[in-house]
Amino acid sequence: MFRDNTDQNLAADEKAVAASNGLGAGGILEPTQSPTLEEYEDAHVDPERSLSNQNHAGDTSRPVELLRTTSGPPYTVFSKKKKRFIIFMATMAGFFSPFSANIYFPALNVIAADLHVTNALVNLTLTTYMIFQGLAPTFMGDLADTAGRRPAFIIGFIIYIAACIGIAVQNSFAGLLVLRCVQSAGSSGVVALSSGVVADISTSAERGKYMGLVTSGLMIGPAIGPVLGGILSEFLGWRSIFWFLTILTGVFMIPLIVAFPETGRNVVGNGSIPPQGWNMSLLEYLADKKAQKIEAENELERTTSRQSARSQRDELAEKRKIGFPNPLATLKVCLEKDISLLLFYNSIVYTAFYCVTSTIPQIFEQIYGFNTLQIGLSFIPFGVGSFLAPLMNGKLLDWHFRVTAKKAGMEHLIDKKRAANLKDFPLEEARIYVALPLVLLGNVCILVYGWVLEVNANLAAPLIIQFILGITLTGSFNVMNVMLVDNYPQRPATATAANNLVRCLMGAAGTAVIIYILDALGRGWTFTLVAGIVFISTSILLVLLKYGGKWRRARMDRMELAAQKKEELKAEKQRA
Repeated sequence: MFRDNTDQNLAADEKAVAASNGLGAGGILEPTQSPTLEEYEDAHVDPERSLSNQNHAGDTSRPVELLRTTSGPPYTVFSKKKKRFIIFMATMAGFFSPFSANIYFPALNVIAADLHVTNALVNLTLTTYMIFQGLAPTFMGDLADTAGRRPAFIIGFIIYIAACIGIAVQNSFAGLLVLRCVQSAGSSGVVALSSGVVADISTSAERGKYMGLVTSGLMIGPAIGPVLGGILSEFLGWRSIFWFLTILTGVFMIPLIVAFPETGRNVVGNGSIPPQGWNMSLLEYLADKKAQKIEAENELERTTSRQSARSQRDELAEKRKIGFPNPLATLKVCLEKDISLLLFYNSIVYTAFYCVTSTIPQIFEQIYGFNTLQIGLSFIPFGVGSFLAPLMNGKLLDWHFRVTAKKAGMEHLIDKKRAANLKDFPLEEARIYVALPLVLLGNVCILVYGWVLEVNANLAAPLIIQFILGITLTGSFNVMNVMLVDNYPQRPATATAANNLVRCLMGAAGTAVIIYILDALGRGWTFTLVAGIVFISTSILLVLLKYGGKWRRARMDRMELAAQKKEELKAEKQRA
């Protein structure tokens, strides 16, 4: 690699390094810090072009160019093993909210009898739970994007454990209703954080695989929750469900507190900046105390790199403004043209998914005479399909990203170790072409599912269709979640909170009315209606394919201009 000695080329190189690190001012991933394609090509070339420069080293009329992919620090310093641990913990964290929402599906009739209320009132706890599933992340997502991931995770799970214990010991419907809302607020608040963690440690070129794993936690929960809920309720009583959740969460929090590292890029950058007190894991805290003790005993141990890292940490801490979480940041995301359409369509597909799962207890009891345990076991095909979907779909997403990048002549975006500027990249094509066939196949299955149930078909038929629905609908969720994070890499938790808000409110409305529609229209026409709504809404994907890129680039230009003005005002204040 050859370097020109002019200040201009050095500045270009520094800009490319900053972009490859994925960090803006103070370590925050910002659109304003990513170079355009032209700037990138000014600073980097292919090895063949670099070799050509060697042959013209003495020709001052030819600019000396830089090698394309080897400069700059990595997007993250976490090892592959550490990243796997982080993704596993993020997946498990996202698992609790939907798992808790569905685990007592098979016990609804038993709870109604025990608390002396109607089934309709008990179903109200499902609706209110989903409402808080949508609202809570709007607060927690903003907190996580400012204070860091670890504090938000711990606060959410403490609230969740307290609510689970309260539900297990209370004896009134009012107590159940209120505490289910609190439980939802605690568990669903951390859902947005899981996607934020993925964006913290992975570039767009490998994000599909990791988002697929995290999405699996969200989608497996609704599938296996009723299975365990049916077993626990049948043999130990419905209260055992919430004692089980308490114990499970307590076990999960042990590695969370002890070893889970802070990943927020505005706190630790690419992982090379040591976190401050409340962002440290227990292991990091003990290691830091040991290092401080050694330094106090031996002044020579105070290395320049360690002091530099601490000054970077202090600088980031000064720039963060931690206050009461602002849900308006989530609402702003919902108002963007392309994002609003994406969120609306995702919520339609999500509601269709819940319309299928929430009616299984009633339909299977009517057709097959299932008891609580058998109803729970009938959710297994959904669980298996939802588990397999991210394993297959994540790799498919990453493969199609590479294909699209090569087709667009942007092979440098395939680099998995450094951040990429996706402004001029056909992102919508890379993601939607994967989602479209999954949604269409899933929609056909919803239609067939309704008429299979209408004719009281053999049990194997609806179970097989449920398995396919688990693969297709979960896969489409994964694609749209990845696309959403790609659009907001600087505030992924807030963007995911917006997704959660819209889809959960829509899902709550769907589950509130689906039983009445089922009674009025019958099984066949009910799911024909659901499939029809999904099919008509799929035209949104075609709109995004045509106009999404233009809207996205306009938004990025607007954000870059706002950030530039902010920096100019800051510079003026410093000069004054």
